[in-house]
Amino acid sequence: MIQYVLKCAKGHRFESWFQSAVAFDKLAAAGHVTCAICGDANVEKAIMAPRVRPGRKAVSGLGDPEPSVPAVAAETPPPAAPSEEMQQALKDLRKSVEANSDYVGEDFATEARAMHLGEAPERAIYGEAKLEDAKDLIEDGVPVLPLPFTPKRKTN
Repeated sequence: MIQYVLKCAKGHRFESWFQSAVAFDKLAAAGHVTCAICGDANVEKAIMAPRVRPGRKAVSGLGDPEPSVPAVAAETPPPAAPSEEMQQALKDLRKSVEANSDYVGEDFATEARAMHLGEAPERAIYGEAKLEDAKDLIEDGVPVLPLPFTPKRKTN
């Protein structure tokens, strides 16, 4: 696996993982790599600093440590606040999820599993689940996705 910092023609920067450098090249050439922010298919690798592990001698303490090589920091701007466009997209997503789904709170894992097994009627739901419960659902083939926002807790 390899992680690249990518940028689109509109200047958005984001990270993504690929199986290999060749896999990235094939996917990009086929137009399957798109900007995570605006969806632009004109994406290229951005300049980034390599991650280099120290040699075995430096880690184990055996022999002379390998001399350190000064790293050159890539010109990576500090993380910017989410754009207005992205904030509006998240608001719209939240509004759509809340309008078209039932909030089941902390019973999400139980309810999703029951629907998957045919023990409860199928419907769109959202709620909260512990990480272990979410992993179990995925391993059991229950189709779930994390939301990019925290659900508003319903109160009396």
